[in-house]
Amino acid sequence: MIAGTSPGRVPRRRGPAQPRGRRLRNREAAITECYGDAMTAVPEWMRPPRPEGWFADDLDHLPEAPRHTELIDGALVFMMSPRRIWHAILIDELRGALRAQAPAGIEVVREITIRLDDKNRPEPDVLVTEQPRDLRRTFFTPDQVLLVIEVVSPESAHRDRTVKLRKYAESGIANYWIVEEEDDGAPVVHTYELDGPTRSYVPTGIHRGKLRIPVPFAIELDLDGLLPGRTS
Repeated sequence: MIAGTSPGRVPRRRGPAQPRGRRLRNREAAITECYGDAMTAVPEWMRPPRPEGWFADDLDHLPEAPRHTELIDGALVFMMSPRRIWHAILIDELRGALRAQAPAGIEVVREITIRLDDKNRPEPDVLVTEQPRDLRRTFFTPDQVLLVIEVVSPESAHRDRTVKLRKYAESGIANYWIVEEEDDGAPVVHTYELDGPTRSYVPTGIHRGKLRIPVPFAIELDLDGLLPGRTS
């Protein structure tokens, strides 16, 4: 009897280790056998470049990826439905209003990713930073971001309210806003501030009509005025 085995059990013999390339080919063959043409129809660029999945830096080397591609927990996330004009106009107007009030040295940027860690690189709708303008930049890091804003759409609601809420807090971003749409089309802003010891967000207000808040700088917004031509 071989040490470490039970009486009557025959120890399993392991064959020689397969080269990595052969293991990957066997894995792809097994996936194809299981899922058939559904897997073979996937474009080559959408296949993870390694068994561990995608890394944050991979987003800089995917020219075929659609705009606004994000990385969440090592998986590519695409915008699956077209954005409504409400969403696009609100982002533009919100950014413009914040830029008009921002002190010198503060930049308000839209739709640039934040590299939270090796497996997470989300793209917020708007962010506020003290970093000097660099036209070659493709991402920020959490320590460079003062405020993140997500304008909720039906497709992004779960990520914005739960997944990103947790991940932005865990990465140490001090302020987070979630902008929702009321039944009449008016924007309502939920504001959060980071509790440092717990690395979680604390709600600081639900703002309708007007928003006045002192961080990351003194901000006063006429929320109804951001979409003056809205209809219910």
